[in-house]
Amino acid sequence: MNTRLALAASLIAAPFAVADDWPHWMGPKRDNVWYETGIVEKFPQGGPKKVWTFPVAGGYSGPAVAAGKVFVTDYQKQTGDTDEGNFQRKETSGKEGVYCLDAKTGKKVWEHHYDVKYAISYPVGPRCTPTVDGDRVYTLGAEGKLICFQAADGKVLWEKDLKAEYKTKSPLWGYSAHPLIDGDKLITLAGGEGSHVVAFDKKTGKEIWKAETDSDPNGFGYVPPSIITAGGKRQLILVGPGSLKGLDPDTGKRYWKQDYKADSGSVIMTPIVSGDYLYFGGYRSKNILLKLATDKPDATTEWRDKKGMGVHAVNVQPFLHDGLIYGFDESGKLFAVELPSGKRVWESTDVIGYAKGSDTAFIIKNGDRFFFFTETGDLVIGKLDKAGFTELDRAKGLIELTQTAFGRKVVWCQPAFADKKMFVRNDKELVCFDLAK
Repeated sequence: MNTRLALAASLIAAPFAVADDWPHWMGPKRDNVWYETGIVEKFPQGGPKKVWTFPVAGGYSGPAVAAGKVFVTDYQKQTGDTDEGNFQRKETSGKEGVYCLDAKTGKKVWEHHYDVKYAISYPVGPRCTPTVDGDRVYTLGAEGKLICFQAADGKVLWEKDLKAEYKTKSPLWGYSAHPLIDGDKLITLAGGEGSHVVAFDKKTGKEIWKAETDSDPNGFGYVPPSIITAGGKRQLILVGPGSLKGLDPDTGKRYWKQDYKADSGSVIMTPIVSGDYLYFGGYRSKNILLKLATDKPDATTEWRDKKGMGVHAVNVQPFLHDGLIYGFDESGKLFAVELPSGKRVWESTDVIGYAKGSDTAFIIKNGDRFFFFTETGDLVIGKLDKAGFTELDRAKGLIELTQTAFGRKVVWCQPAFADKKMFVRNDKELVCFDLAK
């Protein structure tokens, strides 16, 4: 009887085991929620313990953690200039690298490198977090190199050159939209005529469908594909510089389209759904609120381009919590925004300590509080509610600021949170910190 009870308990607990992993961008459910318990309430004196470090080169891509392994990408420049240049493409050449490490020790399990030429702004390195799905890991480089690896040993199972195959060029700031696994499909932005978004068989790399055209002189955008359920249907939400669309994720067939006019092709954040509303905020107050139909897959525009309203995210994905959107605006301030009105409830500069423009602090929810990893290398524990932001504790300067943006030193890489640890990188090293209680 005891044996049967133990087996039953293990079967019940099994589906929740993935919460210990961070297998792709924004965590196990792509919602920036860290589901583990037993995490520090306050940091020990001197900050969290550094468990291990591993040398890496340049990149904005965050690490992924799954099944005891860490996956991260980088770029080793050989020629050219990788300094900042916000609206200037810079030509460099080098190698993009993919690394698999042991999560407990940081020791290398395997690595893979390939030659690449960059012609993008901020040509520091890859942007997209690796995507781990079972025994495979997928990476997308800054110039559109999509590779499927065998996770155990790094064997290349298939690969695509999206720029060459779909006859397009990289967006101004590089391929930055994290691919999405949906059943047997890998869905990613490719660009080009009729191939803004493409679905591949995740096992073979064979194209299943391609759909839509949406671009401007700066490219086809940076918004990762996402899937919602509304109007009785699963809908793939596709955002480009000229429109927001709902597609059938199984076929690519369009359900609806609402026009949108991006500034400088800058569409970045994943749209946020709150009840029957879908909110998207773009650069320079190019915001829009859609009303999702409840009886069919459709959407209508409620309002758009309201200055002094909403949040216009350029670096950090906003977070919906207790009916409010919390997010860092292009101004660098943290705002709390109510929907559907778009009214700003409060603003703050307390998380980072300043607001200089495009300021960055990644927002991760754990239990009833939030962790913020700031561009200054601080890790902050705090509360967010309708009254404002409350700081509970701060560990300062956990990692060197190796990047330059708008004339200041920053680190703009989203950490992974798994196994009661934080994994974070700059352009010199990937570091693992212990955050167990």
